[in-house]
Amino acid sequence: MDSVEKGAATTVSNPRGRPSRGRPPKLQRNSRGGPGRSVEKPPHLAALILARGGSKGIPLKNIKHLAGVPLIGWVLRAALDSGVFQSVWVSTDHDEIENVAKQFGAQVHRRSSEVSKDSSTSLDAIVEFLSYHNEVDIVGNIQATSPCLHPTDLQKVAEMIREEGYDSVFSVVRRHQFRWSEIQKGVREVTEPLNLNPAKRPRRQDWDGELYENGSFYFAKRHLIDMGYLQGGKMAYYEMRAEHSVDIDVDIDWPIAEQRVLRYGYFGKEKFKEIKLLVCSIDGCLTNGHIYVSGDQKEIISYDVKDAIGISLLKKSGIEVRLISERACSKQTLSSLKLDCKMEVNVPDKLAVVDEWRKEMGLCWKEVAYLGNEVSDEECLKKVGLSAVPADACSTAQKAVGYICKCNGGRGALREFAEHIFLLMEKVVNSCQK
Repeated sequence: MDSVEKGAATTVSNPRGRPSRGRPPKLQRNSRGGPGRSVEKPPHLAALILARGGSKGIPLKNIKHLAGVPLIGWVLRAALDSGVFQSVWVSTDHDEIENVAKQFGAQVHRRSSEVSKDSSTSLDAIVEFLSYHNEVDIVGNIQATSPCLHPTDLQKVAEMIREEGYDSVFSVVRRHQFRWSEIQKGVREVTEPLNLNPAKRPRRQDWDGELYENGSFYFAKRHLIDMGYLQGGKMAYYEMRAEHSVDIDVDIDWPIAEQRVLRYGYFGKEKFKEIKLLVCSIDGCLTNGHIYVSGDQKEIISYDVKDAIGISLLKKSGIEVRLISERACSKQTLSSLKLDCKMEVNVPDKLAVVDEWRKEMGLCWKEVAYLGNEVSDEECLKKVGLSAVPADACSTAQKAVGYICKCNGGRGALREFAEHIFLLMEKVVNSCQK
């Protein structure tokens, strides 16, 4: 069943029993600015992600990297790419979160200490935000810890609010779980089934299950929020797909969420193309950047066997691997690694060399991947279809990429990026088969 239809099917009256009346529609002059007919101005729908710095469960959880992207980046990408918001905001009290939000293209509301306490509610922070933004008519409160959110979900909810006249819409997920009454310790009672008949236990396929809030988002019109509600008036739910319903509360959720987001997450508007060429910077990516010099002035470098295996796996899957360095590395030393890769060293302009390789192979930029770690790699990282840096890359390089490895350079980053490429290529194949 289409999730919009499910959402539209459930309507609840205002919790105080009063008719919900929004503010009168705003009017503006016609496009010529003359005294002619006034036209109705569309309501201002603002996305608002609440992300304070004082998370107790996982320190700075909102910007911890999940599958190579800051956690908050996943929902910001979905919100911005949905195209339904007049503005996208992050409400925070922390400088690092502010910087990440701006990198992704969001505006930042610096929340006060009064609404940044452990005891502060989401509604407190939303009310404060609205007090500074009279232009906002509808708030789409999106939870930062829901990394599998897709733009299509937000587009359908915006339609429910704008076109179908709902005052509030919230996200739910369907679960097939049998519930039983809780027994307090020391009390002699028997538990009772709450949503099943044990004598006639239904099979999963014979039971529709139940709807639970998953906290992914809450959309509400301003007049409801002014009354102290996020849910009320003409109210509906929006049912999300189970595989997109991910919420990270504690550290133990992280590995599970990472696998889920890599398989079901939203990676951007651009469709992936199959990668045919991977270019890897030598110093700080293939190696850890350390150079040892022997007594006879010969250069000694080290690399991780995992990365060599990663190169081998890439080549077996049909992906050409080439190495590049701005330093005058010893080709003899690099050849001794027996990686069987074409390489260029002492390169002043890496982008020019990578462009030459791309044209030589007859590829578009989207078919090229790049692993870099320095300022000199920035232009290449921005240009290619798939980019990554090791965990210890410089900040300039980190800001230019779509994936930040957990591993450091020379310590498994190349193998990790190879695994990431394989997973994304699987998505490409699956999409082509649909």
